[in-house]
Amino acid sequence: MEEIYGFIESIVYTEHERGFTVARLKEPRKKELTCIVGTMPSIQPGETLRCKGGWKHHPSHGQQFEVKSFELEAPSDLLGIKKYLESGMIKGIGPVYAERIVKAFASETLDIIDKTPERLIEVSGLGQKRMEMITKCWKEQHAIRSVMVFLRGHGASPAFAHKIYKTYGEASIDQVKKKPYQMAKDIHGIGFKTADTIAKGTGIPHDSSARIDAGIEYTLWELSGDGHMCYPEKELIPQVAMTLEIPEEKVGGRISALVNAQELVKEEDRIWVKPLFLAEIGIARELARLVHASCRIRSVLADKALEWVEKLLKIELAPEQKSAVAAGVKEKVLVVTGGPGTGKSTITKALLAITEKITTTILLAAPTGKAAKRLSEITGKKASTIHSLLEMDFTKGSFKKNRSNPLTCDLLIVDEASMIDAQLMYHLLKAIPDDARVILIGDVDQLPSVGPGTVLKDIILSEQLPVILLKKIFRQAAGSRIITNAHKINEGTFPDISYQASSDFSFIEAQEPEEVLQTILDLIMNKLPKSHRLHRFDDIQVLSPMKRGIIGTENLNVVLQQHLNPSTNPLHRMGRCFHIGDKVMQLRNNYEKEVYNGDVGKIVEIDLGEHLLKVAFDGKVVPYDFTELDELILAYAVSIHKYQGSECPCVIIPIHTTHFKMLYRNLLYTGLTRGKKRAIFVGTAKAIAIAIQNKEVLNRQTGLKQALQKFLPRKSF
Repeated sequence: MEEIYGFIESIVYTEHERGFTVARLKEPRKKELTCIVGTMPSIQPGETLRCKGGWKHHPSHGQQFEVKSFELEAPSDLLGIKKYLESGMIKGIGPVYAERIVKAFASETLDIIDKTPERLIEVSGLGQKRMEMITKCWKEQHAIRSVMVFLRGHGASPAFAHKIYKTYGEASIDQVKKKPYQMAKDIHGIGFKTADTIAKGTGIPHDSSARIDAGIEYTLWELSGDGHMCYPEKELIPQVAMTLEIPEEKVGGRISALVNAQELVKEEDRIWVKPLFLAEIGIARELARLVHASCRIRSVLADKALEWVEKLLKIELAPEQKSAVAAGVKEKVLVVTGGPGTGKSTITKALLAITEKITTTILLAAPTGKAAKRLSEITGKKASTIHSLLEMDFTKGSFKKNRSNPLTCDLLIVDEASMIDAQLMYHLLKAIPDDARVILIGDVDQLPSVGPGTVLKDIILSEQLPVILLKKIFRQAAGSRIITNAHKINEGTFPDISYQASSDFSFIEAQEPEEVLQTILDLIMNKLPKSHRLHRFDDIQVLSPMKRGIIGTENLNVVLQQHLNPSTNPLHRMGRCFHIGDKVMQLRNNYEKEVYNGDVGKIVEIDLGEHLLKVAFDGKVVPYDFTELDELILAYAVSIHKYQGSECPCVIIPIHTTHFKMLYRNLLYTGLTRGKKRAIFVGTAKAIAIAIQNKEVLNRQTGLKQALQKFLPRKSF
């Protein structure tokens, strides 16, 4: 193998999951930069590499050096040292201080930072506080390097070194050696597979109880990522056995042991991890508590109330709407479900108007910030996200509002209830006082929650609570092809995709994925801003059914970032590339930052010296340390699932047969209804037909329906 040496001038592309990287290497005494490609997770601009591999010729990109292995080294020349320091690798040193430090100490720079860092005070403008920050970070970098070497030596990606060190500190390597599987529980982003790779390297037996137990729990949590609350034991055993490459009987034995130890729960041959089991049982018990308690709001005559509210709001309620409002002033817990244009907003306003004559202690909530904002706009009243309503207690890692410290409300109306996963619903119900009335409003035909469970669907199917199903589309909504086509899709009928100049819905045929991509680019860059005065960033959202492929979210984001927001100085961290001005999405609930899974914001600052990236979410600026950037992804294109509860003036949905694995009726239905003023399908009619015919989205395994039937004996409504 050949060997080349130099510092990373820039990173062209990084694939987050595999760590495949394309970078430009500055070799000593060479004017031209060398293109290097290979699996190089976590490398950063400014780092010096000694690479082993071979040369190859790429038909489009020319000569490249394919890296088979590499070692990180300290930079030796002044240019390399300066590049390393200004890259933001060391907290406290940005481009300005990098230049000053190298000017002051020349080739001795790294030696001085390492051995006599107090001399940094000699640098103009660099005070005691910054010197201490640099010294601390330099020591951490050495420790992190040791963790990286350890991980690479055990076949694991060194990209996790920062997170491991942040969690375990100086004891990182010892902790990982002793309890590798604990990492998967303790550290966000590190899963069983990484832990298993390290465990094998440290000599933990292939069929050890610790490995099998971790594999069972990992599989159940992975299944919860697909929405399952539980899983049939007979189907779980072969999945675990295949993942671990061990005999099935060993898995069955360990499941029994974990059930006996009350680590897992087994009911009717289905297996739960304990937190998910407690969430489902908890929902059923809390709903039973609410239903059986008396209501604080005094009763009213429904007929009189309906007559009064119609005059007040200057409307005529349809029979379905009257039934919903009448039930809403009578029932203790009520579910109202229906598609777009069926009058859910009108019912909400009517119920509020009537109840406000009796009490003002009313709370409005929704699962996401966007949904809460929309509920506020509809009602003219303050609406909160469920998370903010429950108030996070960071010292305990739980919500402040609970059974012993309940919410103050006589009526709670929750919108977009189909989006609430089982664990969040359990926390919400626990915090509702006994004598409060609860109304859950949502569209059960939309995609289920991102988190595990199908709470709204299970409540309806259990037939233990009163449910109002709205079917009629009202005249104003009937003029929208977004709404009429959404209902057609939901009913299994092919939508009207004919061209209509003034319509809010359009279909553009494109046969090949490359053609779909170019059409989307042309719409965003040229046609929509000109013809409809839509802002490229704020008013247009691409929603794709899949991550992979030419028109999957990953590639769409790379291409759209290059066209919409190019940068000559991007930030590469943790396999991600960010530019100032990028549209980004939060990937998980972060209660400390008060940002939640699916929140979309814009990068407003990247501070290399302080290792901070700042994102504005609805005007609130949230800082992220560089070690936290795996919580963010680009959001020029996002999955339909992630965009639930949000709306945009215009949505563009690529729909192609290459997405056939993810083409479901409710996916198409949900995506289409995210468009407030305009929705555009780009692709093939065949793909639309496949989605409409595919009614059965992945059937989630849940136990809530049975739990409700157990704890809530049915009464007549």
